Amino acid sequence: MTENVIQLHKTPPPDLADTLTETIIDVLQDAEPRPVDPPEQGPPAGTWIAERQAYLAEAPPVVPPALRRWDDFKDLARWTASYYAHVSGFHALRAPVYLGRLLARAPRGAGRLIIRWGKWVADTEARPVEAKAAASADIEAWLSLSRERSRRVRPRRIASLAVATLTSITTTVSAFLVPGWTLTTAITAAALVGLHGKKGDKPLVTRYVATNVLRRLDSNEVFEALAAIGIEGKKGRRGVEFAAEVMRDGPGWRAEVDLPPGVEATAVLEKRAALAAAMRRPISTVWPEGDRTAHPGRLVLWVAQRDPAKAGRKLWPLMRDGQADVYQPLPFGFDPRGNLVEITLMYSNLLVGGIPGSGKTSCALAIVLGVALDPSAELWIYELKGSGDLDAVKPICHRYVSGDEDEELEAALAGMRSGIAEYQRRATFIRGLPASEVPDGRKVTRALAEKYPDQDLGPRVIVIDEVQELFTHPEYKEEAAALATRLIKKARAYGIILILLTQNPDAPSLPTSVSSSVGTRLCLAVMDWRANNNVLGTGAYDRGLRATDISIDEQGTGILARGREGTTVRAAFIKQTEAEDIAARALALRTAAGTLSGQSVGAQVEELDVETIVDHVRAIWPDGVEAVHSHRLVEALAAYRPDLYRPWTEMDAAGSSTALSTALKPFKVSTRQLTIRDCCGGAKGLRYLDLPAPEDGE
Repeated sequence: MTENVIQLHKTPPPDLADTLTETIIDVLQDAEPRPVDPPEQGPPAGTWIAERQAYLAEAPPVVPPALRRWDDFKDLARWTASYYAHVSGFHALRAPVYLGRLLARAPRGAGRLIIRWGKWVADTEARPVEAKAAASADIEAWLSLSRERSRRVRPRRIASLAVATLTSITTTVSAFLVPGWTLTTAITAAALVGLHGKKGDKPLVTRYVATNVLRRLDSNEVFEALAAIGIEGKKGRRGVEFAAEVMRDGPGWRAEVDLPPGVEATAVLEKRAALAAAMRRPISTVWPEGDRTAHPGRLVLWVAQRDPAKAGRKLWPLMRDGQADVYQPLPFGFDPRGNLVEITLMYSNLLVGGIPGSGKTSCALAIVLGVALDPSAELWIYELKGSGDLDAVKPICHRYVSGDEDEELEAALAGMRSGIAEYQRRATFIRGLPASEVPDGRKVTRALAEKYPDQDLGPRVIVIDEVQELFTHPEYKEEAAALATRLIKKARAYGIILILLTQNPDAPSLPTSVSSSVGTRLCLAVMDWRANNNVLGTGAYDRGLRATDISIDEQGTGILARGREGTTVRAAFIKQTEAEDIAARALALRTAAGTLSGQSVGAQVEELDVETIVDHVRAIWPDGVEAVHSHRLVEALAAYRPDLYRPWTEMDAAGSSTALSTALKPFKVSTRQLTIRDCCGGAKGLRYLDLPAPEDGE
């Protein structure tokens, strides 16, 4: 870049010489442009150093990428061994078929060999030359050729006769002396003869055709595919550029591309299906993503060598042995590259949503079994479908409920209330600890749980499957939404983890107060962008986190997001029989640790509820409203907790107002005469400022 040269002179005017300065601009006419970009420093072109630098810039790595990491090398070696073992076994099993084909072709091969042998003995290749000499009446040439032919043919006939005689005698004698060897030799000879009897359109060896093994990715394919979906540089401007060479990356290829200036990677993410169509590859093998660590226009395109939907399953890391730790990330599934993806539950909560048949059960099993293998974690499971999908872990659960009737729904509400009571108890205890014992903040840690075992501070994981049954129930929905929101926002620091699973991720089935507060989200296949954003958060679809592109056939596959970033993951598939074996191992771990409790030891679970009417009033209080009449509060309370406050609605207005005033009196909260013009004039009511302030942990 260049700019016109402008000279600046700062001189004080006569009257203000001591205090001010004046800027005088002189424009130099016909000045040469002055470069403003710094010159590139480098050795002169053509020197030995420049050549070596150019070589080093393009030089291949000293150690091949497949040998840089031990796990990649193991995968490569395992794949190579499995490939050749499979090919060897494939053809070894078909060896009898190949032998039969050879024997069937032996007559044709024998005929071809006999004809070839006859032509060799008769020296037929020389006959056209002799015929030409005879046709031209060149007697000397014909005689010379005839003598030469006789000299070659005579030894061939003698040798052929000798070999035929010796072979006949040897075969006859061997047939009587060693019939087994003779038969084997005859079959081998016939098979060798059969090699000459093949047909061009019928190969001898059965060809192994793997339709899910795709071609190698190269730069031309990337250029053409991006151009096909409209991602290319404008005329006269830079277009698509490669930031690195196309390389192997696990079971596929990785291409890092800088898109044209002004084009973000999300523009490609929005057209993933079109990109796969342009590449003529299955959509499940094409995975574009942005690289924000570089810049928004950096696209990382990963293409699988094999269709992940048709690849064999990878075993969950804790399938055979091992113990989990809820305080650390838990193994969950695998990304399209086959890398392990972990999920963090501690100090977070989890929301799983997807349409029916998208693989929610697979996700639930992988999560719940990971928690089960931590003896210090307490499991409370409410399976509101009644299908028994999680029955495998029932023997180790502190509380396990399965069913879709009101009784089970009420139990789930009670479980959340008990969770709130528990986090309040823990908050009170931790609030009394000195700062030296909570250097990372006032939250539950493993160190605290082990130091104060009498406080029972281990993680409590509350799982509610088919939670939409609660959020859409006419009587329970308001309380369910309020309880879930409160647990999500305030209980996570105290080791209370809420996991919600739903197959109806729409607005009515998933309250905004719940979906907007969850820290970790997993969205399986959904039908539209609204359901996608309900699970993954507002704007997720526009950022390229699109579970709408996931087929329902890819069960257990979804977008796992924490914050604004997300990754595609497929939950490890665990069979029900395998889940039972893992649960049995978890039961043994808990028995040895002495951490079995609740229903697992036959005890009656007391679902504590320490919420007071003040908590209930605070929960149902309208946002931004300073005062509410008593009869309005009673109506809202009856909708929120019908089991407690519905009888009040059967009273007249004065009676219900008196009941509310009486219930609030022990908490030193009194109602008063209020005039609210927007409501119904003057009546008994309550001001929000009259409610006691919530304590820490609330």
